[in-house]
Amino acid sequence: MNPSFSCYLVNEPFGDPGLYVEVRWARRALLFDLGDNTALSPTRLLRAGDIFVSHMHMDHFIGFDRVLRVALGRGKTLRLYGPPGLIANITGKLRGYTWNLVDGYPLTIQVREFHPREVRSATFLATEGFALHGAESQPGPDWTSTAPFPLLEEPMLTVRAVPLNHRVPSFGFALQEPFHINVNKEKLHEAGLPVGSWLKEVKQYVWQGKPDDFQFTATLYFEHRRQELEFILGEVRERFLTITRGQKVAYVVDCRHDEENEAKVVELARGADVFFCEAPYRDQDADKARERYHLTARQAGLMARKAGVRQLVVFHFSPRYTGQGERIVREAMEAFEGA
Repeated sequence: MNPSFSCYLVNEPFGDPGLYVEVRWARRALLFDLGDNTALSPTRLLRAGDIFVSHMHMDHFIGFDRVLRVALGRGKTLRLYGPPGLIANITGKLRGYTWNLVDGYPLTIQVREFHPREVRSATFLATEGFALHGAESQPGPDWTSTAPFPLLEEPMLTVRAVPLNHRVPSFGFALQEPFHINVNKEKLHEAGLPVGSWLKEVKQYVWQGKPDDFQFTATLYFEHRRQELEFILGEVRERFLTITRGQKVAYVVDCRHDEENEAKVVELARGADVFFCEAPYRDQDADKARERYHLTARQAGLMARKAGVRQLVVFHFSPRYTGQGERIVREAMEAFEGA
């Protein structure tokens, strides 16, 4: 099975946090956190139209300026999601520059920040010098629950979050597809049909919940000709598609290990294919980790085990352990595997 999400950390484990997720077949990406992102090419940054910010400490937010710089002059909309204060922090960033020559630029920045029982939205337009435009408020999630709440909901994927205690709210995120669609290319070949972009359309119809009797016209490209053919979705699904469990990715940074945080993290990451979890401290320094509102590698491993994740990736190591990265990973894996 080819996964829908291709995920990798923006930096090595001692660098600033950040997770880049390519959505295959969609020419699109999601970016979690905005630390130093110079490792990402401009092309990759431009694909990341949806950006999820855990909190606005410098190592999670300094990369906003580079995203802005790369996106300027492009016909693009940037959508950012995060905790209370995100709108004010972006406003402050934008006010740090002079915008007298961008009135013809088409860039739009949309921001949604999530409060207990309230969601606040704001828009910044380059054509207006990035002045705050159209601030709105609507009912939001219940933060007293351990259940993750949705930030972004689409037919193909959902991003959910939980607020974690880092002396400020720090969001943990989970990205999930409702189900996975795999195309049987051998059966296509047997039927004399080519692979191609028409299959992306088929997947979209399935994700959108179109009924089995839905009829559609697809443009197929054979070796020496182009042809339009009529299909019935249910027949295509039965003959050429396999529907399986959807992929899930969880991402947690900057939170203290306590009973409430653990319950939220375990619920957020439950059953994840990959769980990216911060591990700044070794267990011998657990008191220091608690004082700094961070996790130890052992705590990350134990929570991953409780959540039943398939793979654990630890990162965001403290520079005090420079040269000890393998020890941190080993400590996390021993807890995760029950060694």
